[in-house]
Amino acid sequence: MSSAEKISVMVVDDHPLMRVGVVSIINARADMLVVAEAGSGEDAVTLFQHYKPDITLMDLRLPRMNGVEAITAIRATSPRSRFIILTTYEGDEDIHRALEAGAQGYIIKGMSFEVLVEAIRRVHSGARFIPAPVAQALASRIPASSLSLREREVLELIAKGKSNKGIATDLGITEATVKCHVSTILMRLDATDRTQAVVTALQRGLIHL
Repeated sequence: MSSAEKISVMVVDDHPLMRVGVVSIINARADMLVVAEAGSGEDAVTLFQHYKPDITLMDLRLPRMNGVEAITAIRATSPRSRFIILTTYEGDEDIHRALEAGAQGYIIKGMSFEVLVEAIRRVHSGARFIPAPVAQALASRIPASSLSLREREVLELIAKGKSNKGIATDLGITEATVKCHVSTILMRLDATDRTQAVVTALQRGLIHL
């Protein structure tokens, strides 16, 4: 099989050792070839325009521009581009955001390399690839519990140990407004206190430390 006939893949991950392993797995397949590697979201956007890979394997946590932002930027000029998320994040909100941005597959890094290979072939054929654990997490998502951008900002500051007064100062809003946001956050996350709200948000991928 010539290089032109193989499924061309770009691997995007900020950990060099992780990239080496993934590249080795892909290049060992007769029908696949890694054509580019990127360690950041910005590099992924630039390299995509040059190499135009059939499939891009994208980590979510990247320096400066994250995976979802990189997918959005690439799809703005290449709407038919195909992406598979390869990440450690298993939260339902992480999955929802990635698929909403345009990813066709979602794989957790702890899964076997056979799953990765199957995902590349399936997504290249035009199908989606959502393994059972990922589908279950997505099915458990409660849309009504989604937080607004401001509520996420408040929650991130709560996670950093900020008081209502400190949050108000950081965000340039009144302490009374912060209290309203906190009450809404507790209600939407079905949490009894600030600590439980933070734990729930971290588990679901609503915030990351």
